[in-house]
Amino acid sequence: MVVSPCPKELRSLYQLILNNFHITILLPLIATILLKSIWLSPDKILVWFGALLSAHHFFLTFLPITTITYYAIQRPRAVYLVNYACFRPDSTWRAPMATYIEHKRLEPFFDEGTFHFVKRMLQRSGLGNETCVPPSLRYIPPLHGLSESRAEAQHIIFTVIDDLIMKTGINPNAIDILIVNCSLFNPTPSLADMIVRRYNFRDDIRNMQLSGMGCSAGLIALGLARNLLQTAPSGAHALLVSTEISTGIYYTGKKRSMQLTNALFRTGGAAILLSSSKAKARFEITQIVRKSASTQDNAYRCVFREEDEEGNLGINLSKDLLDIAGKALRDNITTLGPNVLPFSEKFKFLLTFIQRKVLNGRTPLYVPDFRTAFEHFCIHAGGRAVIDGVQQSLCLSNEHAEPSRMTLHRFGNTSSSSVWYELAYSDAKGRIKKGERVWMIGFGSGYKCISVVWKCIQPTQHADMAWADCIHRYPVNL
Repeated sequence: MVVSPCPKELRSLYQLILNNFHITILLPLIATILLKSIWLSPDKILVWFGALLSAHHFFLTFLPITTITYYAIQRPRAVYLVNYACFRPDSTWRAPMATYIEHKRLEPFFDEGTFHFVKRMLQRSGLGNETCVPPSLRYIPPLHGLSESRAEAQHIIFTVIDDLIMKTGINPNAIDILIVNCSLFNPTPSLADMIVRRYNFRDDIRNMQLSGMGCSAGLIALGLARNLLQTAPSGAHALLVSTEISTGIYYTGKKRSMQLTNALFRTGGAAILLSSSKAKARFEITQIVRKSASTQDNAYRCVFREEDEEGNLGINLSKDLLDIAGKALRDNITTLGPNVLPFSEKFKFLLTFIQRKVLNGRTPLYVPDFRTAFEHFCIHAGGRAVIDGVQQSLCLSNEHAEPSRMTLHRFGNTSSSSVWYELAYSDAKGRIKKGERVWMIGFGSGYKCISVVWKCIQPTQHADMAWADCIHRYPVNL
């Protein structure tokens, strides 16, 4: 990033003037008009107004009112986050690193080379000793059938929904839309139907389930819910449930690129309540940007569920994954940046862009400082390398990346729900203040990058259950 040699005070003044450029221009103009009107008597003003033609009266009255009304009708309805809840596994689900590694040694389908590879990967993964796996994976060999997967799904989903209902006090009959995302476990009847049955939702509820969308599915579901709420009656509510079922994706082969999911993925989930009413809301959605690279072969196959040479089903992660994720992020922020960056950052970028054209590319292109647009960042905790890459690309401080690193350490990669654990971390620390902005960044198979921007309306008074009993121990040194 290009650092200005100007003193900090001058840079602050420069940003203040440029970011409020329209006010800087309008204030002297308005002051001049007011002073001019003071010098004129009321009689002269009325005579002047009466001398105008009828067409002038039309333009001065009816046309502005029509323009304002049209703008109000065309403006999309705002959508708000009422509250959310993250799943906290029982302590009996805990998988300390030493226990997990020893369990791997005893699994019958591991050879010595595969074991040492997984052991080294776990030791460098950034995961701590409190991440959790479902009880079915503690058996030797692990149990990963349909009944075990369904039991895990029911426990996670019902727990977080119960917690969310207790937090918000909402009546299940007030929920109009239900969206569930779980990428790889898709039973029949669906998880959405399972929830409708358990909570006795209305028979006209619009329920749907997203599958195969990878770790970005939670933010994709958020965009879908926003679109549905904008067309629903005012005050409607949408319930989102975001999870991934570890039991159903367990890989029992020896291929190293397919062992990564076993090592990094852990149990987790989140329930989110959205509404088109601002009452009791905590956040407002201000931006959602989604970019997909599925037309490119290497991006399409970089996260691919397939069988290995021995017929074992698993998820194959390409060695090009980080490069593809970096390109997807650049494409995403190219669209997001102009909508969220202050004018001072846009102006700096324009100046260096012109300099590069004049000097034949010898001037480095200015990287916008997204810290001027957001106070908090929730980077998908897909792994230590993913967090490192995004932090370096956006020039973020260690404090900005702290929620992602601590979530990875405490809960592991919980797939699409990881960004909610990160938001809960910042909430539990009491860092998010009224009016501050939060940027959620999600990555997923396909390959996709999703950005969601929130504006805080009401800070929380209580830590989410997931962090309530351990937030005092964080951050930890990694």
